[in-house]
Amino acid sequence: MARHWLMKSEPDEVSIDDLAAAPGRQLPWTGVRNYQARNFMRDTMRPGDDVLFYHSSCAEPGIAGLARVIGTAVPDETQFDPASPYHDPKSTRDKPRWLQVEVELVRKTRLLSLREMRQAPELATMRVLQPGNRLSITEVDDAEWAAVLARLGR
Repeated sequence: MARHWLMKSEPDEVSIDDLAAAPGRQLPWTGVRNYQARNFMRDTMRPGDDVLFYHSSCAEPGIAGLARVIGTAVPDETQFDPASPYHDPKSTRDKPRWLQVEVELVRKTRLLSLREMRQAPELATMRVLQPGNRLSITEVDDAEWAAVLARLGR
């Protein structure tokens, strides 16, 4: 059974519109530099899992669309590129530290803003709404997923 995830991206780096414009409407989810988020990709995420594409660190953060995981975790090539802001000189091809998964667009949605999410009692348990949460990838349970879809009009 597919799991559900919320994946954060800064829209000035990769937005839902960038995903929609990408070849095949698919992109690698690069630049994750948190071990817990990496471990989700490595150990738990599977092709077919659902994704809430969340715009973060912007004027109006929130869920901007739906996506799907379409590949298993592989080494994130940005860790090996000295010109990348995500370069990690301690990572080697023999022992890569950082992973990525490929995602594809399901559909762009209206923005379900962080403010609106905070006002929805049925979303109160979402990890993204918890104080101190800074993870770029968090699990979303079935009830939270259904509540988000209902707010987005499916």
